[in-house]
Amino acid sequence: MELYVHIPFCVRKCEYCDFLSAPADERLQNRYVGALLHEIRYYGQTMGRPVLSTIYIGGGTPSLLAPEYIALLLKQIQVSFEVEADAEITIECNPGTLNEEKLLTYKEAGINRLSIGLQSAFDDELKILGRIHTYRQFLENYECARRCGFENINVDLMSALPYQSTEKFVTSLKRVIALKPEHISAYSLIIEKGTPFYEKYKFEAVLREAGKPTEHLPSEETEYEIYKKTQEILAEAGYEHYEVSNYAKQGKEARHNIGYWKRVPYLGVGLGAASLIGEVRYSNIREIEAYIKACGNISAKEIDGVPALNLHESADAISRHAQMEEFMFLGLRMLKGVTRTEFKETFGVEIEAVYGEVLNQLQEEDLIEKKAGVIKLSDHGMDISNYVLAQFLLD
Repeated sequence: MELYVHIPFCVRKCEYCDFLSAPADERLQNRYVGALLHEIRYYGQTMGRPVLSTIYIGGGTPSLLAPEYIALLLKQIQVSFEVEADAEITIECNPGTLNEEKLLTYKEAGINRLSIGLQSAFDDELKILGRIHTYRQFLENYECARRCGFENINVDLMSALPYQSTEKFVTSLKRVIALKPEHISAYSLIIEKGTPFYEKYKFEAVLREAGKPTEHLPSEETEYEIYKKTQEILAEAGYEHYEVSNYAKQGKEARHNIGYWKRVPYLGVGLGAASLIGEVRYSNIREIEAYIKACGNISAKEIDGVPALNLHESADAISRHAQMEEFMFLGLRMLKGVTRTEFKETFGVEIEAVYGEVLNQLQEEDLIEKKAGVIKLSDHGMDISNYVLAQFLLD
């Protein structure tokens, strides 16, 4: 099993962010951590100290919290769960919120992987995104992390930003590569509803999808050029492209994320956190005062006939068809693809019995490859992965 811990606090909301996060004072942070500890204890007791292969502390900005809170949470996790000796334990960090004290506390508490949200190596682009840091602050924090002994660091980069050219993104990418992080996540900006960016650029996003000229956002052609350049440059630098948006040095793939893509059971604790337990997907309450209150007296209830807790906002039994869909469009995000054997072991039927027509059509279109029992996206299929993955919807 994997564990996700949500820390919903940040200095301020970024212009593009639709995650469940907001600023909070010290008192609210303290109360929230107390509620998290209650939830962690509850699951440890009722689930019989399940074994954890990975722990991921995400947000929000977890590195905004006082380091003793992070240490306290990890100590309780160690008591309530059986954490594997070689478990991958990650914390998300934002430049401008790190220092040596925090990093040394993280390391002593057992954290062995950092994920640092750089997004761009240019201060003007960081300002457009609403980030709180400068590139210089990122460099200082990265170098400090290395001095503190962290040997597994991911750096996030974002492309297709307003006014961004291919050349400018490539410069950001090469600056990051020069630092030799073990992992690089390279995402394309998505204009999400409910964000300031959506209000600014929603019409341009529609124009871009229609293949029409835009004033501020890069064209689809530029976005595609950036994607191909990213693949090429990172391959030359020794990074394996193992998932649509993720690249790693050998053996440094993000184990926690691979678990999501392989549908490994996971438990999410904290505000709005999601869990996948058996054939049910749960989501926690998204209102912080209601969440804290529920954690004070955790009790059982039902949601549409599905056993749940008063912590849960939703509990959805996943249909057999939905599980098959997830198996395909999560598994195919990874360049290694999926296997016929795994599909049959999971669902008791041959993959061709469910997807035979779709697989044949996609192979004819040179969008997937089938060999030695493995099905994976072709290079062309990877380029238009959203279209390919949508073909596996059954209902």
